Parts: sequence; C-alpha cells; structure tokens
Amino acid sequence: MNVLEAAQERIAFCFDSFDRVCVSFSGGKDSSVMTHLALAEAARRGRKVGLFFIDLEAQYAHTIAHVSELFSLYAEHIEPFWCTLPILLRNAVSQFEPRWICWEPGREKDWVRPLPNYPVKTGADFPFFRYGMEFEEFVPQFGVWYGGGVSTCCLVGIRMAESLNRRRTIWSESKERFANKAWTTRMPGGVYNAYPIFDWKTEDIWTFFGKTRLPYNLLYDLMHKAGLSIHQMRICQPYGDDQRKGLWLFHRIEPETWARVVARVNGANAGSLYSQTSGNILGNIKVSKPAGITWQAFARLLLDSMPGHLCEHYENKIAVFLKWWRDRGYAEIPDELPLKQENAVSDRKPSWRRICRALLRNDYWCKGLSFSPTKSDAYEKYKILMKKRRAAWGL
Repeated sequence: MNVLEAAQERIAFCFDSFDRVCVSFSGGKDSSVMTHLALAEAARRGRKVGLFFIDLEAQYAHTIAHVSELFSLYAEHIEPFWCTLPILLRNAVSQFEPRWICWEPGREKDWVRPLPNYPVKTGADFPFFRYGMEFEEFVPQFGVWYGGGVSTCCLVGIRMAESLNRRRTIWSESKERFANKAWTTRMPGGVYNAYPIFDWKTEDIWTFFGKTRLPYNLLYDLMHKAGLSIHQMRICQPYGDDQRKGLWLFHRIEPETWARVVARVNGANAGSLYSQTSGNILGNIKVSKPAGITWQAFARLLLDSMPGHLCEHYENKIAVFLKWWRDRGYAEIPDELPLKQENAVSDRKPSWRRICRALLRNDYWCKGLSFSPTKSDAYEKYKILMKKRRAAWGL
C-alpha cells in the first residue's frame, strides 16, 4: 500500500466512524491535498463536510484565489466556513507592537486587503467567540460547536516530516486516541483530530498534484522561481516567530501586497531585512554580549530598553523560569553553559545566555525558555497573580 492508498483508507475510516466531519483548510499544499481527498470521499458517499478556513487578512492574493477556487469547486459537498475574525496574532518583528489583531474593527483603511467576495463568517456567527481570541483557542472550540453534541472528527493536513514538534503532536504515546489509531488525537470537548497524511513526504505532495492535475496554490510556483526548495515553502500569517523568515518574499512575489503588509504592523520592513541574518538583531543562531559585562547584566540592559508593558511581561516570565530552576537545585542560574547543554532537546540546562537569546529573538511567549502561550482570556489575571508571586519570591 502506498501513502495515497493509506490516506484514502484512513479518511474512509473517519467517515465510517463519525457523524460529522470537517476539514481544516489553510490554502497551503498539505491542507489542499487533505481537502481534495476528503471531498472525493464525501462526494462518493453523498455527504457534506465542513470546510473550515480562517482568513488571517495579511495573506497572498494567490492564496485567497486558491481558497476561492476550492470553495467553488466543492460547493455541492461542503458546509462553508470562511472565517474573517478579529483574532489575536503574534508580531515577532516589533517590541512596540508584539501582537496584532487581524480584521480589527475601526481600522479598515489599514487592512492588507478588503473582505473577500464570499459569504464569510464573522464573530457574530459563533456564540463562543470573544474579540481578540487566540487562533489556538478558537480552533478547538469551533470543533465542539460544529459537532453540536454528536461524534465529530476534524481532518488536519499536517505531516511528521515537517518538524519535530509536529511529529510529537501526531505520534505521542501519552495522548488519547480514537480506536487506538496513532494518527488521531482527542481534543478538548471530545472532538477528535485526524491526520490522514501524517506519513507523507514533501515529494509525495507534489507527486499527488502532478498525477491528479487537481488545483493547487500557484504561489508555490512563484516561490520556486524565487529560489526556494520544495522543503522551504510555507504559507501562513507573515509576522510570526517562525513565519517572519519569509517576509522578504512578499515584495518579490507580490509587491502590491507587500506595500500593505509592511504598513500593517510595526517592524515589518526591518523583519524582512534582518529575520534571516545571524546575530543580535533578531537573536538568530549566534548571539553576543557587550564586552566587560555578564549575560545577566546584558539581560537587564535589554529589559530596560523595552517599552514598559513589554518589560513587565518578560520579567514575569523570567521570574517563573528562575523560580522553577531554583526549586530544582539552582540557587544561582549560571551565566552561560556549553551550547550543547543550553540547546539540548531534552534535559536542557538554564543560563542567562538562554534568557538573553529569548529577549533578542523577541520570543514573546518565551518558548525558548520552555513556556507555552497563555490563553488570552486568562492573561490579565495572570499578570495580577504574577505581581503577587514575584513579591513573595523576591524576584
């Protein structure tokens, strides 16, 4: 059995096992394959599935054209959810505006593009939606709402070959699975995510499009002409921690879109210039400190140079980091350690150089210090709680 046959078998299993099925669609190559396969199965059975696309505003015109094409192509077999919501997103290219809200009401003149010419879903269509929700909060709640109390599966087109984090997401021994299928994950609310193309390689994705001649996002052709390999191509909101590395492509591929992208948030132009460079500007690869001071002193210097609200945010994170390691035997955090120990995947050691790297990278949620994002509705309570905790800890 090849990976195509295996994916078709998995999708058929999902249709057999769940009352409702939806497809998470981003306009990228993987989710496009997932959409084509799922809708072929839906057509064969005479069923409808939810086609779920969150439009993040700052996206390529080619991506929106491709999304429109697939929503039109499969109109007979989908329940369409083209969502234009004021969602809170990361802006990793600015310390003055570390987060931004797409489709922000009242700022229509600043939007990268106008609302699409399609019957879109807004926050008013979802009773659970809150203004400024995080993307990661909205998606699982959408699945519960869409399921309406019946067994529901969301088909997600991510692959283990893309990154170690995605491999961990899919192939985890600790998660709850459906029918012991390793490529399924139980989500909050009892909805299951399924990853039918988890074992595909990038070459398999393009073999599929080459043999079937089904529509794909033509933006990838332009990325190829711009010099990217098939393994480097990514489509997502442009200002995130990882996504900022692709900002330079906008002015090369779609200069008319770039003019709006660079004006939308603080720091976009600087991000396009420096996000792929090594050094202190954005904390990539190798960082250095001024001569004659410690990494701890450099961290304090960096914090003092930040806007007040951002300085407080990072000081809260650093306080938790120091307290966690203090409770595990580190009365004083080392100024630096061998890079192998600082960068280890497991059994990673603390140092002030790690803290400086997080600050230089504008790592808002301090993922480099092993934190995960705080939910938006809990963040204000978190700040009040941290003020009390830091006073008690003396940090």
